[in-house]
Amino acid sequence: MCHVIVTCRSMLWTLLSIVVAFAELIAFMSADWLIGKAHPGSFQDTDSRRAGSMDPYRPTLGIYGRCTRIEHLQSSMPDTSCGPYADNFSEIASGFWQATAIFLAVGILILCAVAFVSVFTMCVQSIMKKSIFNVCGLLQGIAGLFLILGLILYPAGWGCQKAISYCGPYASAYKLGDCSLGWAFYTAIGGTVLTFICAVFSAQAEIATSSDKVQEEIEEGKSLICLL
Repeated sequence: MCHVIVTCRSMLWTLLSIVVAFAELIAFMSADWLIGKAHPGSFQDTDSRRAGSMDPYRPTLGIYGRCTRIEHLQSSMPDTSCGPYADNFSEIASGFWQATAIFLAVGILILCAVAFVSVFTMCVQSIMKKSIFNVCGLLQGIAGLFLILGLILYPAGWGCQKAISYCGPYASAYKLGDCSLGWAFYTAIGGTVLTFICAVFSAQAEIATSSDKVQEEIEEGKSLICLL
């Protein structure tokens, strides 16, 4: 039977590791990386626009997905359709975005593995005399590097034909044209910053868990320890 060792630092590191993994995964899957130029409603919406209830629609474009508005012949209320525009990896709009997808996917896979392992650090702190906190921190640092590479390459693909169709003819590599950045891109950046914070914080979690005070509590037979 293992001793469940919980310190505030290790618990915070575990929670942050889980949050970062989910944030990066959600951002990667989202279509809200680019917000395209505004499209007015169709001729069927003339009365609604005159009444001021119909705002121009701005489609969104992700790494492999998109959201567009679908007009109905029998209805004045359009629907928004979201889904992948690429049926396979080779159909992703830009080679830079393909590289972005690879780097982000590898980074997210590492983060998800670390998040899974971090739950068990309350019970097991080392494997083969190696601190799990230190190993996970190193993996998070590596994942952060993959994420940075993906985010750097992503704007280089803004000159692809798919992006130009959303952002206008002035869009090019590292130039948005008529587009703006969506929440998914900012979430990916924020998650990358938190990834490196987690990597640093893992060392603090290791120090707190292996402190003399915690070891004394273990020797006294306590199974649940919560210390700063």
